[in-house]
Amino acid sequence: MPLVTWEAVWDVLKWVLLVLAAGFIGQFGKTLATRLIERKRRRQAEPTPQAAPPPDAEIERARLAAEAKIEKKRAKAQVKREKKRGDETS
Repeated sequence: MPLVTWEAVWDVLKWVLLVLAAGFIGQFGKTLATRLIERKRRRQAEPTPQAAPPPDAEIERARLAAEAKIEKKRAKAQVKREKKRGDETS
């Protein structure tokens, strides 16, 4: 009677093939996931033309902000002058 039967060898071969297949699928999945992550990072790093405002718009926005600040200072100075005039007449 042989020590190793054909059924025992076949059971061992099935397990070996199963482990090899799982390893192959795992490695393929890891590589695929790594490539997808790299592609997503590259896309996020690239500046999109729609997201960046044109330079003229930036200049115009800065000009409007400066004008608003100047107008606010003028209004504040006007309030101070009127208050000072009111104090002098009392």
